[in-house]
Formats: sequence, C-alpha cells, structure tokens
Amino acid sequence: MVRPTLRRKGFAAAVLAAALGLSAIPPVRANPAAVTLPVPAVTLYPGDVIADVHLVDRAFRVAGRVAVDNRLALVGKVVRRTLLPGQPIPLNAVDDPKVVRRGVPTQVVFRESDLVITGIVEPMASASVNEMVKARNPDTGLIVIGVVQADGTIRVGSE
Repeated sequence: MVRPTLRRKGFAAAVLAAALGLSAIPPVRANPAAVTLPVPAVTLYPGDVIADVHLVDRAFRVAGRVAVDNRLALVGKVVRRTLLPGQPIPLNAVDDPKVVRRGVPTQVVFRESDLVITGIVEPMASASVNEMVKARNPDTGLIVIGVVQADGTIRVGSE
C-alpha cells in the first residue's frame, strides 16, 4: 500500500477544489480606501519644528493607522528622524518639544495657599509640558519630582 505524502495531498486538494468549482487561490482582499495624509513638502531633519508651510496633503491607499492623519497634530511637533518629501509621517517620528533640558538649571516652584517657595534645580531628563521629571538641587543633592509647566518651570507639591 502506498502512503500519500504531503505533496500528493496538496495536489489532491487542488484537484478536488477544481472539481467542485472552488478556487485554490485564496480570495484577494479589497483594496483599502484612499486616505488623504499630510506629508512633508521638504526634507525635515531631527530637531526641526514642523510648521504648516512644511506640509502638503497627498492621497494614499493605506490599511490601518500607521501614519499621522491630522495636520493640526503635526504643527509645532519636533521631528525625531529624517522625514522625506511626499512620504507619510509615521506615528513615532514626531514628538512634543522639550521645555526643560537635562542638566540645564531650571526654576522649581512650590505653592501652597499664599506660600510660594522657589529655587534652582537641574532636571535629570529632558521633558515636555505636563510631563513628570526628576530634578536635583545642585547645592544639597536633594532630588524632587515635579511637573513641567508651559513657562519652563517645574511645579512640585500637591496643588
């Protein structure tokens, strides 16, 4: 008795499918709909801040959310890696601008009711607005954790 091999089974399945009028080729999925995406009009390099004039709209056929699809979400962001003209902008290719920089002296503010205490600290990491950051007092070595404010200060305390 001859045992069927995988090769013969595959051939037999194709013959059976043809006999039943079925296609042995899997059906092709429909093309995704065209989506208009903002793309760079010029080459943008890491550290560049994106302005509205740097962007143009272009239609693409994409499946899933792999690129930034909102022009307003890009304006004011900082480029993390080189972006080429006419190419979609990946979600992880842009970042919020850093308001405080690691090691650069920054003002720290503690507020409670009418009491306001300020001082100078050195952030231990770069951070954007509303991000938590650790900072070290250069005189005492004490480490505090605070939230970066839009004016470039670090707010500590419960308020």
